[in-house]
Amino acid sequence: MNSRKVVTDTDHIPGPVVSAAHLADGAMPALSELEFALVIQNNAYQRWITRCAQAAGGEGLSAMDVQILHAINHRERDKSLADLCMMFNIEDTHIVAYALKKLQAQGLVEPGRRGKEKTARITAAGSALCTRYRAVREKLLVESIRSLGLDESRLSELAGLMRVLSGQYDQAARSAASY
Repeated sequence: MNSRKVVTDTDHIPGPVVSAAHLADGAMPALSELEFALVIQNNAYQRWITRCAQAAGGEGLSAMDVQILHAINHRERDKSLADLCMMFNIEDTHIVAYALKKLQAQGLVEPGRRGKEKTARITAAGSALCTRYRAVREKLLVESIRSLGLDESRLSELAGLMRVLSGQYDQAARSAASY
């Protein structure tokens, strides 16, 4: 019996770009493709925001530190630990608490209060860093992405879809916890 594989004209056409073919063999290969894209997008995004912060003068900040800093600067309103955890869908409050301590030690945020609740507020130095970050982002990232000619409404639509899918992953995580 001949065990050679028959080569067809379609053998050279790759399937979806995934990191785990055994997951893509399931009922929804496109979801595996999306998951792999999210992984590489997330890694690229985190690398970008730390390097952008460095270029803006924010030495030693992690991606989480930078995200927390921008969130606290958002609309110049004090944010509590609970606000920040909810905003970023973070279960482990220690991650946010550590970022807050680090940002406070660098003089980028300062403690505040809302009733009995501790909050964080942006300092002048933190606001200035956010402004410099924005300038670097506009020059190095926004200009480059705009040159691609992408439809901004499609980007907004994609962002909305990603938020909807995050809810599906959250629900699946809750189900897996009791599986």
